[in-house]
Amino acid sequence: MKNNKPTVIDMFCGCGGLSKGFIDAGYEVLLGIDNNKSALETFKHNHGDAVAMYGNLFETTTIADMANLIDNQEVDVIVGGPPCQGFSLTGTRNEHDERNNLFQSMVKAVEHFKPKAFILENVPGLATLYKGKAKEQIIEEFTRLGYKINYQTLYAPDYGIPQIRKRLFFVGLKGDETFEFPPPIKTPDNYVSCSDAISDLHDFTDDLGFDISEYLSPPKSEYQKFMREKTDLLYNHVGTKHTLEVIDVISQVPEGGNHRDLPPGVGESRKFNEAWTRYHSQKPSKTIDTGHRNHFHYCYNRVPSVRENARLQSFPDDFKFFGNKTEQYKQVGNAVPPLLGYHLGLQLKKYLCESLERKNEQTV
Repeated sequence: MKNNKPTVIDMFCGCGGLSKGFIDAGYEVLLGIDNNKSALETFKHNHGDAVAMYGNLFETTTIADMANLIDNQEVDVIVGGPPCQGFSLTGTRNEHDERNNLFQSMVKAVEHFKPKAFILENVPGLATLYKGKAKEQIIEEFTRLGYKINYQTLYAPDYGIPQIRKRLFFVGLKGDETFEFPPPIKTPDNYVSCSDAISDLHDFTDDLGFDISEYLSPPKSEYQKFMREKTDLLYNHVGTKHTLEVIDVISQVPEGGNHRDLPPGVGESRKFNEAWTRYHSQKPSKTIDTGHRNHFHYCYNRVPSVRENARLQSFPDDFKFFGNKTEQYKQVGNAVPPLLGYHLGLQLKKYLCESLERKNEQTV
């Protein structure tokens, strides 16, 4: 442990949503590795002294490079979300997609650093696709290294996140203990809603806003107070200029509706499942994706800004995104909600502290 804080490496870190949650839970992030430069710029800015490493996790030399960059410090936890395109229900479901085996780089990292625990995150479909072969292989590989594995799909609204999102987590503890997942802190009758999350963020009536701006209204919910706690400035809240035709179509979608609620002949260019979806103010948002063309504000006739999507993902307002706007949307959509990372990190700390206490007792 570094400075009495458990240490973390974040593999496939992206902008670092999962490890941001661990920072908030009292961990020290040593390093994040990814092959997206703009995401790494975001990671570096928001993760203190952590090293942001640009690397290809297909390469066998990468693990040694990671160790060198952190001066071979002890690593307590390795977290990561290998790309899920091969398993995602919206992807190709190609059983032989090389990205399906990227978890092997996490196996190699765990084998090298021998952390007390690891967390592997992916889409829920990973547990059942190809008759569960991928899930069984993950469990088998890490069990071979001496880890007791437990896995569970977590539902984001249960943990105070204003977004309908499910993610599968594998947690492995070194030794014989089994990790128990954190219990929900919310129920359907008190989920954080879209309005709770973003109603304080101004509309764009006279201009599209600026990358750095001031709040124009006070917080209107406890969630908004929490999001604004560490900043007096608003980042990444920039609007999108739509054509008059697109604005007209959006205006005809009722709150909580989608393309199925449009009159015949309207919005014909987009008729897939998520097309022309307007959020509902009193419910969590739909799952934030990597694009920004299909979901719309619950009352304004536009797509949400990067900051609004970040709020719905539980990124606090002091977390600043870099790259062009398309890259920022992608970073937000690809991320694990920091609040999920926070609750997992808090729960995992119980096991890490117990492990440290036993080690100290044995030393004495």
